[in-house]
Amino acid sequence: MRHRHARAGACAVITTVGALVLTALPGSAAAQIRPDSTTPRTPHRSAAETLSVGATSDAVYRAMQRDLGLNRAQAERRLANEAEAGAVAGHLKNALGTSFAGAWVSGTESGTLTVATTDTARLAAVRAAGARAVHASHSLAQLDAAKVKLDRAAQHRTAPEASSWAVDVRTNTVQLRAADPAAARTFVASSGADRSLVNVGATAERPRPLYDLRGGDAYYMGGGRCSVGFPITRGSQQGFATAGHCGRAGTSTTGYNQVAQGSFQASTFPGRDTAWVAANNNWTSTPYVKGQGGQNVRVAGSTQAAVGASICRSGSTTGWHCGTIQQHNTSVTYPQGTVSGVTRTSVCAEPGDSGGSFISGSQAQGVTSGGSGNCSSGGTTFYQPINPLLQGYGLTLKTGTSGSEDPGPSEPGETTWAAGTVYEAGAQVTYDGITYRCLQGHQAQPGWEPANTPSLWEQV
Repeated sequence: MRHRHARAGACAVITTVGALVLTALPGSAAAQIRPDSTTPRTPHRSAAETLSVGATSDAVYRAMQRDLGLNRAQAERRLANEAEAGAVAGHLKNALGTSFAGAWVSGTESGTLTVATTDTARLAAVRAAGARAVHASHSLAQLDAAKVKLDRAAQHRTAPEASSWAVDVRTNTVQLRAADPAAARTFVASSGADRSLVNVGATAERPRPLYDLRGGDAYYMGGGRCSVGFPITRGSQQGFATAGHCGRAGTSTTGYNQVAQGSFQASTFPGRDTAWVAANNNWTSTPYVKGQGGQNVRVAGSTQAAVGASICRSGSTTGWHCGTIQQHNTSVTYPQGTVSGVTRTSVCAEPGDSGGSFISGSQAQGVTSGGSGNCSSGGTTFYQPINPLLQGYGLTLKTGTSGSEDPGPSEPGETTWAAGTVYEAGAQVTYDGITYRCLQGHQAQPGWEPANTPSLWEQV
């Protein structure tokens, strides 16, 4: 446990082999028209436009250039490609159904989206959508089921020391890494998980929580220090999301300036690593994360980025650092117990960065949980995804917009979609009498109505 308790240029999607092009996807190129209407809707925005890639802060680009070895143009194209990749992958996941085996991006500019399926007859359809197709032996549902058994076993018995496990879509296995592989294999056998799906290996990593209302700013609780994740609201109450291991319900906090700030309202750790702090009236939630040199980085939403996507972290100890997403749906064992549902990244972190912000472009991803290594020699860091945290506590992410959002129909018809709701991929809603299916997990907000955002929703 670690405890020290825009200017944005145009983002063009590359069009070389493997480029991510949405023109082949239904409803992506033209406005949809309701069957009972002769008036077309507002023309759809691209995924990059919906996710406000063009509003990405200079601080994000500078950190990507430093940590990922990109120039400005490459960083812009990478973020645009990653936005489009999420939309294409969402469409294909729904189309492939139970044969879907995962998706990831690769290449310096994330120019290649790979989608895996267990059905060889569907490979051509994947290629037709602009993605690289690979055949997999196991579906994502099978891998998820195996991981669930490992997670349940960790709740009832001690998991191997310094261990972590995750669904790895690129290898089509559940990867389990532990200091003692023999103990890990015994753990797998006792869990009831299909051992053919679990790849056990050794690791020298020793993950621990990264202890010690703008994302990335420091806050203090007694003798400890952590970092603000993302400013939020809950009704009229303002506050921020952060890591659960930083404090328990009732723990008082002071801000980066040592002025009384608020208190923890709810906290979970281990199992999950989630918490939120309600601020007093002297503090106001802002739609920003602290960037390099204290520059404000605007948060525009919380759409989940794909495996392989670039991601940056803000923390009160080490500031801005970037890397890539390695695995979603990871479980990691800290000395205090196992935490499930986190995401593994190649971003470094140090004591005091815990709770801080992970952001991809302008999209909030999660709050820093723990990891190994440091920002001198490099390391691995895990974050708790922000959308489940928001949903679990009934919070609304504080976001800022560029003023270009489409408000949608002023008086929509039958509608179950609602701003502020967290939607998982595959969820179905009705908007203005039409049924839509979610492509990428996100918290809905005004301007992201299903009829106007084909990168987030497809018509059923």
